[in-house]
Amino acid sequence: MMQHQVTKPFTTDKHLIMNAWKRVKENKGSGGIDNVSIEDYESNLGKHLYKLWNRMSSGSYFPEAVKLVDIPKSSGGTRPLGIPTVGDRIAQMSVVLLIEDRLESIFHADSYGYRPNRSAHDAVGKARERCWHHNWVLDMDISKFFDTIDHDLLMKAVERHVQEKWILLYIRRWLKVPYATLTGERIERKMGVPQGSVIGPVLANLYLHYTFDKWMSLYHPTIPFERYADDTICHCNSLEEAHMLKVSIVERFAACKLRLNEEKTRIVYCKDGKRRGEYKEITFDFLGYTFQPRGQRNKQGQVFNGYAPAISRKSKKRITEKMRGWHLNRRVQLKLSDIAVEINAEVRGWMNYYGKFYGSQLKAFLQCINLKLARWAERKYKRFRRKPNDAYKWLVRVASRNPALFYHWQHGVKPNRLKPFG
Repeated sequence: MMQHQVTKPFTTDKHLIMNAWKRVKENKGSGGIDNVSIEDYESNLGKHLYKLWNRMSSGSYFPEAVKLVDIPKSSGGTRPLGIPTVGDRIAQMSVVLLIEDRLESIFHADSYGYRPNRSAHDAVGKARERCWHHNWVLDMDISKFFDTIDHDLLMKAVERHVQEKWILLYIRRWLKVPYATLTGERIERKMGVPQGSVIGPVLANLYLHYTFDKWMSLYHPTIPFERYADDTICHCNSLEEAHMLKVSIVERFAACKLRLNEEKTRIVYCKDGKRRGEYKEITFDFLGYTFQPRGQRNKQGQVFNGYAPAISRKSKKRITEKMRGWHLNRRVQLKLSDIAVEINAEVRGWMNYYGKFYGSQLKAFLQCINLKLARWAERKYKRFRRKPNDAYKWLVRVASRNPALFYHWQHGVKPNRLKPFG
């Protein structure tokens, strides 16, 4: 008797699933609600990927609940992070790989977040440049943006660019899948995109593309802006223009079921040495940097008062908390080289990101690492007990002999003051 071949209702390429797995593995991350880690998944990779492909091709793929965890915010409090299972991350990545290029072609030039070949540094650099030419900034804060994205409006935007029925089906399922808390509670979802999902950034960008970017191009084409996900600043030529723009944006967002946070949305005067006016707000934060009046030197070595970004107070606070987490004062069993191996990657990340603009501020701040190392030496070695300055002088000598030991030593943050403790 002839066997009839079962035809799958959807065409899903096995190579696409494999490429999606490779990207998910590169991105690392913890397991979801099923507690299956990337290593666990890889231990039986062929079986897992075939099962996922089979279900996605047949229409029987249903995502599992998204594990909900709270992570601390730099401004205090927490924000929810949704962690899908590894299998669901692969499924989402397969869709991202298919639709990313077609959406890239329509996204605005001043949208920087979660896009290939664009970075937060690009957004900060462009903002710095535009602050030189525009006196005023509207610093926007969208209230609970990821949690309040309207699903119907989002799907209308998706359907403009996606015709594949299986992609539309699964995006709808990902949007509706419930949260699962660590205590076992299930939270149904009727709006929003989980922060932490693979496809969330692409969908969020698409939503704000039509809500804000394209709308700005049509109705306020002379007002430039930089947007990184939901972090957005607009550059205005006058206080009146900034006020009018804010009113217009509030109306637009209401129509798109979003809301500005009135307490955190501010109009800022980009005051420098040439701008003589006064205004109560002259600083704003953007992507971990604070923009404010700062003393600078031009190419001729002349000092002037400019308007520039440097590492923000919130970023310094976050780094300080990370340093506290090293608990060096309790770990006197370590060697100095052990500490270097442990912290160098983290310090490299800070210096590479926050040292891009006005790096002298960061370097001055990172001297506190050397103070922590001296305190560690004071506790480790009996000859330095209650002699913090002697411990610091010892660290100066070590840095002189072995300047490549710590990453920050290699980049101009060596201990060099002989009496830092008084």
